[in-house]
Amino acid sequence: MTPTATIIRPRRGIRPTAPPLTAERVVRRRIYLTWCLLYFNTLTFFPGVSFIPIPGPVGKGIAQVTLPIALVCALSLNRKVLLRPNVFLCLVSLIALETILTTLQPEHVGTVFRTARLVEFVVCLWLLTPWWGRRDLLLLRCHLLALSLALVSVVIGLLVSPGHARVGGRLAGALWPMEPTQVAHYAAVMIGLVVVLWFCGNIRTRTAAVVVVVAGAILILTHTRTALFALIVGVLVAGMSLVVAKPRVRKLFAAAGAITAVVAFTLSAFIATWLERGQSSQGLENLTGRTEVWGPLLAAPRDKFQEIFGFGLSAGSFNGLPIDSNWLASYEQEGLFGVVVCAMILLFMLGASYFQPRGLQRALALFLVSYALVASFTEVGFTDVSPYLLDLTVAASLLVPTSSAGLQ
Repeated sequence: MTPTATIIRPRRGIRPTAPPLTAERVVRRRIYLTWCLLYFNTLTFFPGVSFIPIPGPVGKGIAQVTLPIALVCALSLNRKVLLRPNVFLCLVSLIALETILTTLQPEHVGTVFRTARLVEFVVCLWLLTPWWGRRDLLLLRCHLLALSLALVSVVIGLLVSPGHARVGGRLAGALWPMEPTQVAHYAAVMIGLVVVLWFCGNIRTRTAAVVVVVAGAILILTHTRTALFALIVGVLVAGMSLVVAKPRVRKLFAAAGAITAVVAFTLSAFIATWLERGQSSQGLENLTGRTEVWGPLLAAPRDKFQEIFGFGLSAGSFNGLPIDSNWLASYEQEGLFGVVVCAMILLFMLGASYFQPRGLQRALALFLVSYALVASFTEVGFTDVSPYLLDLTVAASLLVPTSSAGLQ
């Protein structure tokens, strides 16, 4: 036997080790899968909306089964259950623990399933914390992939069945049923993240332009004002954090200011019509009927426990009507305790961003937090399983100390 053959042939009873790059590739794929499953679990299902005849129980079951699968994937990645301490998930865990306390009341036993789902969701997020702060921004890449898949499904639905996709004149999901506000959220967050990446030179101009044009068209077709306004505010805040260090940001802001002035003078009538969405002035004043729900919700009788801890997790509705406000939904479900914790989450994220050095991670986090802050006034947000909770988780992962790799 030659010396070369002796080196190549492994000894009996000893398995050859996989190359480090192969192991890293497997870990990345599992994290991508786990995050996409979590994102899919946040999607709502409305029977009869999709052009595919999916029965309601089947569609809801498909969405709900992705969460335990995601938990299994996360546990397979983090078998030692190593957790990275962070304030953000501690605050989110407080909300989950408070909902458990609410279910102990006999009249709130119907919220057990939603509470268990939230706890399971938060556990999955904790199990992924060892991969926070990577230099390759792995969690952000997972988020972009999930957003891309959601938007691709919307485009497919529009091409295959335009009638289902544009019911009422607003673009919605026709392949997998999604509301126009959800579609607008995905499109706006995708645009904002890609623009910030372009600000810092982390994405090619041609690629960024294609994404912004396609996602921008989707956003316009949804006729969703909240997402558009939150996108503008988020990009402005993120851009201001980079305006001193990035010349292209200064040039873009100057060009955008000039273009905005021209558009405001020439297309003001079209913009006003788009914003009105065919509504009367009364519809604009009451925020498309939202305030008609908010008043009775605040005036509803409550005992001391319900005022402090709420009624438990629900479908985000009051008397059968959607609440459409993170703060009022928090008050209804988690009481004043939930409202205070929500405020603490946003204040902590903004404070943590302020003390970060100028750069890509800080700008991305500021965009996501600013977007969530603006949208929280007219959208149900991050006190339950939702895409907003995942947005803020990505922002939190960008604000931790950077490391080259995750769990070893």
